[in-house]
Amino acid sequence: MAETVRVYLLLAGAWMRSAAQYPVSMAMLVATAAVSASLDVVAILIIFAHTPRLGGFSLPEVMFLYGTAGVSFAVADIALGTAERLGEHIRRGTLDTLLVRPVGPLVQIATEDFSPRRMGKLVPTATVFVLSLVRLPVAWTPGRVAAVPLMLVCGAWIFAALWVLTASWQFAVVDGRHAGDSITYGGGFLTQYPLSLFGRDALRGLTWVLPLAFVNWEPALYVLRRRDPLGLPVFFRFAAPLVAAVLSVLAALAWRTGLRHYRSTGS
Repeated sequence: MAETVRVYLLLAGAWMRSAAQYPVSMAMLVATAAVSASLDVVAILIIFAHTPRLGGFSLPEVMFLYGTAGVSFAVADIALGTAERLGEHIRRGTLDTLLVRPVGPLVQIATEDFSPRRMGKLVPTATVFVLSLVRLPVAWTPGRVAAVPLMLVCGAWIFAALWVLTASWQFAVVDGRHAGDSITYGGGFLTQYPLSLFGRDALRGLTWVLPLAFVNWEPALYVLRRRDPLGLPVFFRFAAPLVAAVLSVLAALAWRTGLRHYRSTGS
């Protein structure tokens, strides 16, 4: 694992140094990504200009959900977002080249075109997250303080596992990238809002089928001292590490199974 991380950082650093040769272009890409990500914040502010609460949550509480989901998603996107390009490599036959190199193909794809542009998404979400912590009407106990960084780590972990899972789907369905994006990018959008907005049936699906509720919803219910709309036991507020671990195992199995059954296109 340590060697994998070292190689990942070396490859990512090489791409970063390449991008740094054009500092103006790099700065513009980061700024563009940051402005684009900020539009979601603007949409939330417009909503609250017409209503004092959204799904029973105040503006600071919704911004807390937005910030935690956004930071987790951005970190996962930076680390493994380009795994979604697997289908392109299979179609072009370039996956064969990756397989004969002395580095795992997932590491190579994940660091491909590693650009500071990805980090632009982290700027507005991290800013909103910090501001929401200041304005939250919460009595900060040691447990709630510890829950916040754990929420961010587990949220990023869950999104990263989902990225590998949806990428692995492309071993079987080469043109399945957009279906995977509906889970990763769509999940990133859903978790920015109170999940209770989408109805009880959708909330059940996001808890038991596609466990996006554990990115920030269930932990946030603990931090904000809110009741679970589904009436789930208190244990579920702290189940994010377990969910992340299970998804990681499933992602690893799916990826290894896909590699084991991979057949070159011959292109």
